[in-house]
Amino acid sequence: MAKADEFSETTRGIRVTVRSFYLEDQSEPARGHFVWAYRIAIQNEGTETVQLLKRSWHITDAQGRSQQVHGEGVVGEQPVLQPGERFEYTSGTPLHTPSGFMTGTYHMVVTETREPFDVAVPAFSLDSPHQPASRLH
Repeated sequence: MAKADEFSETTRGIRVTVRSFYLEDQSEPARGHFVWAYRIAIQNEGTETVQLLKRSWHITDAQGRSQQVHGEGVVGEQPVLQPGERFEYTSGTPLHTPSGFMTGTYHMVVTETREPFDVAVPAFSLDSPHQPASRLH
């Protein structure tokens, strides 16, 4: 897939769209340090006002090593989204390999009832120009 591809998924009226970007200027391939930024848009296409409280990420590198990351909100915020509203943010992640992927979950509540629900963040690839050519075995 091209680096500019968008990955999108909708859960319970909440559309999450992700685009990732390799950051050549922050990476040091010779030292096994590769960095990506990702831009996420969260669009409330539903009928209820919701709030994002927590996030959970599953990050996997090209060697299959994975890490779990959990935290409050996103980029220091716990956004409230009324129907039709959108929240965007940019964050990033480093890896020790030239490629990998991420997937995640936003833990949200309906603001009126405090009913909790989870919203899927689609799996998205972290690709760099430093990936070795694939070989047939």
